[in-house]
Amino acid sequence: MEEENVILVNEADEPIGLMPKMEAHEKALLHRAFSVFVMNDKGETMLQQRAKDKYHSPLLWTNTCCSHQRNGESNIEAGKRRLMEEMGFSTELKELFSFIYKAPFDNGLTEHEYDHVMIGSFNSAPNINPKEVADWKWMHPEDIKKDISKNPDHYTAWFKIIFERFYEHLMKNIPS
Repeated sequence: MEEENVILVNEADEPIGLMPKMEAHEKALLHRAFSVFVMNDKGETMLQQRAKDKYHSPLLWTNTCCSHQRNGESNIEAGKRRLMEEMGFSTELKELFSFIYKAPFDNGLTEHEYDHVMIGSFNSAPNINPKEVADWKWMHPEDIKKDISKNPDHYTAWFKIIFERFYEHLMKNIPS
């Protein structure tokens, strides 16, 4: 299978080229990515546990899904594609915000991403792809925040960064 390319971007999220995903992670180059958070009507967030054979962060908990946009693909199209590939369902997505983060890993790779964070709604069980996902669960954002403080090594590096911003967004936008 041909390695997927990522879209290299500048700090204004303007495309400046394409590069194989592993090379971009080895060189810690800024590239476009997305993170999807799916919530249910009870206000819970769907988390996934990464499959044990993932090349980094295996068996760690993270947001519903995340990946990289393909050349010519919108953020929403990419989020919907990956949600179906990993979690086996589709839902409408809305982009909440975007930001740049950098997260190095023990294996020498670095996530340096211009991340587009999206939200969707779903109230059923996913049909997970076992090559991508080991397990899943619903958790209230407050409980996620507490568990990240208590068990940070159970979560992916990027999720801990992104969740903090997602949680702030939720708290600012809850109707009073």
